[in-house]
Amino acid sequence: MELHRVVVTGLGALTPIGNSHDVFWKNLLLGVSGASPISHFDAALFKTRFACEVKDFDILKYTEVKESRKMDLFAQFAIASASEAMEDSQIDLTQVDLERAGVIWGTGIGGFTTCAEEMRVYALGDGSPRFNPFFIPKIIGDIAAGHISMRFGLKGPNYVTTSACASSANAIVDAFNSIRLGQVDFVITGGSEAPISTAGVGGFNAMQAISTRNDDPQTASRPFDKGRDGFVMGEGSGALVLEELEHALKRNARIYAEVAGCGLSSDAYHITAPHPEGQGACLAMKNSLREAGLSPEAVDHINTHGTSTPLGDIAEIKAIQSLFGEHAYTININSIKSMIGHLLGAAGAVESVATVLTIYNDIVPPTINHFEDDEKLDNKLNFTFNKAQKRVVNVAISNAFGFGGHNTSLLFKKYKP
Repeated sequence: MELHRVVVTGLGALTPIGNSHDVFWKNLLLGVSGASPISHFDAALFKTRFACEVKDFDILKYTEVKESRKMDLFAQFAIASASEAMEDSQIDLTQVDLERAGVIWGTGIGGFTTCAEEMRVYALGDGSPRFNPFFIPKIIGDIAAGHISMRFGLKGPNYVTTSACASSANAIVDAFNSIRLGQVDFVITGGSEAPISTAGVGGFNAMQAISTRNDDPQTASRPFDKGRDGFVMGEGSGALVLEELEHALKRNARIYAEVAGCGLSSDAYHITAPHPEGQGACLAMKNSLREAGLSPEAVDHINTHGTSTPLGDIAEIKAIQSLFGEHAYTININSIKSMIGHLLGAAGAVESVATVLTIYNDIVPPTINHFEDDEKLDNKLNFTFNKAQKRVVNVAISNAFGFGGHNTSLLFKKYKP
């Protein structure tokens, strides 16, 4: 079977540091932090009182009031970034086969916030089951993909992937495979998450997973820094239009980058903690290289999962050093979670947008908030601390790992005819 080449022709981003991929990219390069006190609810009694929230979001730019009320915030975010990506791709929907166009989306917890709120209201009532008639359609994870499909009339594959914080990266894997196997011509893919709620923050506080640096939120996300004390919760959405190469060339599309390989693996170790030696992460990156037909020495940049947790950062760096050996010292490593926080199931998509733009523009965004080296890490590695670095980036890997031991590595490369 002939495998088709897959390229990126459209980008969309709704993030804590920008509500479009252009503004997002600009602020990444400037090292802007999206962390601030929580505004979605009164967090005064919570251990963590800050997060990376999306600012000034208006769903009415994308849909009518009546339709917006049928959507949880995670689905609203999805519509926003998918709409931007489609506009950016300049695909004329009147000139394509809509039966060969799909939506493959990712979310870790879907309408979690709506679910928690509906149950809270029920618990405070008299026991009568007075639920919102859109309760179920708002909470199910697949509904974001459904809304996107209906918005653009796309009649091909339409579903959601869920693998915790690797969810949207897995969606991109499925989109890539659908196109290269010749099943579809293009796919809107990515992911969205809206977890900043009483249940979300309270639950992660109970796990002792998120930072409690309430006195200085903007420096709280500190990947690879000795003083890191957990991740900072984020929200938002990222979308990519993946397209079969010949289909893109026929319409003279702008091509940002090529998707060259995807690697999957499992830690098979623990429900939340990574394998201490990063074995699963190493295998995922190795598999992405093998699928792309590239050697480790070809990689110029790794956009790490880099959540700013004490165990996770160490495990990922051990994985990188195990796989890349001496070449690891020539790679620009970064974590944009230092700026946008951890978007959970949407992280892989938003970080893929950043990785594609890194290749397209030949500049690596920084890992901000580095104050003190961690002696448990090899600080001769180039973590791209505190300042963006210009360099030619031909090949880059974006990592996304999820609770349950799910590991996904996406390998992008500069497009060459």
